[in-house]
Amino acid sequence: MKVLAFAASNSKQSINKQLATAASQLINEADVEVLDINDYEMPIFSMEREQELGQPAQAQAFFKKIGEADALIISFAEHNGSYTAAYKNLFDWTSRIDQKVFQGKPMLLLSTSPGPGGASNVLAAAAGSAPYFAGDVKAQLSVPSFYDNFDPSTCTVTNPEILDQLQSAVTLLK
Repeated sequence: MKVLAFAASNSKQSINKQLATAASQLINEADVEVLDINDYEMPIFSMEREQELGQPAQAQAFFKKIGEADALIISFAEHNGSYTAAYKNLFDWTSRIDQKVFQGKPMLLLSTSPGPGGASNVLAAAAGSAPYFAGDVKAQLSVPSFYDNFDPSTCTVTNPEILDQLQSAVTLLK
């Protein structure tokens, strides 16, 4: 099984990338690739830019990566209650290649933040919209108070209840 994991964040120290990586490590016998969406940075999408540029190579490469995967793990950072600008822009460009961005792949959707909300607003938006873009959401999990429930030095969830929930969610991708 090939799993593609990434954070919907362009932060170099993304806690969501840490969470997506930790989740992907819980899948036995999987070929896991953890992407950095910084590798797919493009100009801000607009119809005029699309007419001028066509489909940028970065959007095509991102769409191809999704297509090559058997399952997806995405962890969403929340900026002012919504998607990060970096992820939304990548998604917008990619959706112009094919509205079925997620290509029918089983998905585990995650979110986390330093605070008690755990980026649950953006997670709800992502889970609600994924089916419209051919995403098969198998599970979703918001991890509140990241630094109280995660050890960045070992890339592990330290809260036993959250770890159990994450392990259960990961098994649904198979």
